[in-house]
Amino acid sequence: MKKKREALFPLIIENSSYHIVFTDAKTIDEKGLSTCLKNSIKEIMFKLKNDANEFLMDGNTSFGIQTLQHKIKADATVQEVSAASILAKVSRDKYMCEISEKHPLYNFNKHKGYGTKAHVELIKEHGRCSEHRYTFRLKALGEDIQATQKSLF
Repeated sequence: MKKKREALFPLIIENSSYHIVFTDAKTIDEKGLSTCLKNSIKEIMFKLKNDANEFLMDGNTSFGIQTLQHKIKADATVQEVSAASILAKVSRDKYMCEISEKHPLYNFNKHKGYGTKAHVELIKEHGRCSEHRYTFRLKALGEDIQATQKSLF
């Protein structure tokens, strides 16, 4: 699947209007994931307003954005949403490889920040770095939401 996504990435870039948004872990911890998602969606809609008449997102919510449509599993049934999903995934994977050099203890280039056993073991060993969300609790570390929130403030 990875090779297919990477092969499609330049074709999608070449044949579509797109805008990719990254939000850092600290901002997500401070504002919350839903707020950051909503802000990112609004930014994308603003940047592409001259290129699209409507916007559709994969999922079960439109985050209160009146002009945004949503559909569960849209990435599996709507070509444009599938393409956007590929752009997002490949861009994030590339970013994780880039930051792996800055944070070599975490092997981001191998697990891309997903909660693999290897990634969890590295967090156990080294703690979190600036690329990790502190408000994201890990059951594998025995964390509960109250303890995680207390450590932030």
